[in-house]
Amino acid sequence: MTTNLPSRVDRRLVLLVLLFLAIMAGCASMEEQGGAAGPAGMRSDGTAGYLPDKTLPDSLALLPSPPAAASAAQAADVEAAGRALRFRGTPPWALATGDDDLTFPHAAGAFSCALNAPVTEEETPHLYVLLRRSLADAARSTFAAKDHYGRARPFMTNKEPTCSPDAERLIKSPSYPSGHAAIGWAWALILTEVAPDRTDAVLARGLAFGQSRVICNAHWQSDVDEGRVIGATTVARLHADPAFRADVEAARTEIMAARAKGLKPARDCAAEATALAAFLPKR
Repeated sequence: MTTNLPSRVDRRLVLLVLLFLAIMAGCASMEEQGGAAGPAGMRSDGTAGYLPDKTLPDSLALLPSPPAAASAAQAADVEAAGRALRFRGTPPWALATGDDDLTFPHAAGAFSCALNAPVTEEETPHLYVLLRRSLADAARSTFAAKDHYGRARPFMTNKEPTCSPDAERLIKSPSYPSGHAAIGWAWALILTEVAPDRTDAVLARGLAFGQSRVICNAHWQSDVDEGRVIGATTVARLHADPAFRADVEAARTEIMAARAKGLKPARDCAAEATALAAFLPKR
């Protein structure tokens, strides 16, 4: 008696292999297109953070709810947004426009003037990776509260322009808390460890990086304030990660080497200083 069992098994194995290959090809395509495929911590540009999703700070648990409509806190947010409109067309507006762009290599240089050293993939590769991976962690840490509250951004309410060239993308991303502010403050705290002698300049730049979102009419002031909280909590959690700590140490060595070579930032640091003076006036 003959049986077709072996041939049927072979056919099933072939089909399973083909199905697997098709799935993997689809995943690769999604990654190339900036899709959501990939392990925990994978950003849309393919950069993995240091932290698995389950270890990220919970912004929904940590933050209060955003200001309610007609509340004094919301009135303060509206007033701050109105004051910020006067910066349109000025150096702070130009700086805010640059800070809006979180793509690399552009974003790598945001703190180069504060560090008084270039930050590039060639000269400071560990620092470059450190900024990219910590960006992913700080940004993802804001998602729980963003998704829960779904707060509309200022330009959607006051109908004034935003400095962001991609307003349609911002409309789809809730305002509270600010991911940019979380990233900027996380970077500032990390970079004070990389270059402790530049602490004041780095922290001032970190404050301005968040405040630029109000100048840009892309976030309310309370979004920025609470974004900094999430940035700080993310950095606190990152210190438990050995890979993060190793990159901080390597980045410190790179910055010292760059200074020893006399390398300077590629950015216009004089123009940045002018903008920062308006962002953070002396009290």
